This record gives sequence, structure tokens and C-alpha cells, in this order.
Amino acid sequence: MPGHVLTRQQVRDVDERAMSEYGIPGVVLMENAGRGCAELLGRLGINGRVVVCCGKGNNGGDGFVIARHLENAGHTVEIALAVDTATLEGDAAINAGILAAAGFALEPPSPDQWDSIFADSSWIVDALLGTGTQGAIREPFATVIDAINRAPVPVLAVDLPSGLDCDTGDVLGCCVRADHTATLVAPKPGFAAPGAAEWTGTVHVVEIGIPRQLRDEVLGNVDAD
Repeated sequence: MPGHVLTRQQVRDVDERAMSEYGIPGVVLMENAGRGCAELLGRLGINGRVVVCCGKGNNGGDGFVIARHLENAGHTVEIALAVDTATLEGDAAINAGILAAAGFALEPPSPDQWDSIFADSSWIVDALLGTGTQGAIREPFATVIDAINRAPVPVLAVDLPSGLDCDTGDVLGCCVRADHTATLVAPKPGFAAPGAAEWTGTVHVVEIGIPRQLRDEVLGNVDAD
């Protein structure tokens, strides 16, 4: 793993600078992130239905983009939304609206349906919670995380496994046990904590299209994996 990392605050700063100094809309950054994660999953190999679990923030928005690009590539995709669509805002709401217009079902399942949703799937994508998550994981996310971990299916986490603290690597009560993590721009400090690899699996760096000048200022001149 590269020595350069992005803390929780640096993640926010990179996004804010990309938007305010370089004029890149947040929805474009989300599009690049989601497309990059979908392409990574394609390289890892897909041989059946993919279930994309989405929360309400930018991490969930990335998941909506991933689902769209996977379907465009010819894969069978199901969205498993952990929250009501009425709670979605900003860029995540935009991308959920695109999926709704394209015919995706976006109704959250009941708590007892999660195991059946994951049955016979080939991959689960964890796009529930992002780097801003702090404190103990609450419902409905704890139930979804437990169901993901019960499923005998490989898991790709988006940016970091839901329930892992970005900066410390602490498990926040419960955490997705991922086989692969598609982390955005750079690994997170918590990935280097003792035992964190048990949750992240193999870490892959996915770019989001920020200018090289901004990337070099933050990370130095290093290439992504």
C-alpha cells in the first residue's frame, strides 16, 4: 500500500478544493468514482447478479453510479437501499433519480429480507457509509452490515468498509468484512492499523478525476495502484 494517505478531513478538503478551486461539480467527482469502482469490479470478475447496498450520503451516491455502469456493461444489478429515498440529498439524490427513471426498484427492504436479497448473488457492493462515519453504527445500518457478513458472497467496499473508522481503523461496533476495498484517491490512515486488513481485504486505489496539480499537492507525485 502506498505511504500516502488521506485523513477524514483531507478527504473533505480534496472534494471542496476540486469543486471551489477547479470548478469540478461534485456530481462529476461522484460519476468518476462510481465508474472507476464498477470497472474495478469488472476486472475482478462478475459471474452473476450484483447487489449494491446504498446509504444516503455520497458513498451511497457512488453506489448508484456503480449500479448504472454495471448494468450498462451487461450485468444483472439490484439496488438494496438501506434508507428511504426521501432522505437522499444532493448528488446522491440526482443519481438515485437517474436509476429510478431507468426502472430500478429503490424501495428499502424490510429488516428480515436482507438475507434473501443476498442469496444467489455473485457480489455485494458495500456503499453504505463513507469516511465521515464516526461513533457506533446505528440502525438500519447495523442490520444490513450483519446480513452482508453472513452472506457467503465476495464483497467490494467503496472507499472503506462500512463501520471502519477512517482515521483510526477502529471497528465502530460492527463492520463490513470486505474481500476488496476500492478506496478513492488514496488509502485511509485506518487501513494501516493492526487487524484492519481483516476488514478491508485487498485495497485498490480508484481515481476520481481531480487535476494532477491538486493530487500532487495533497499526496505528492505517486501513481495509483
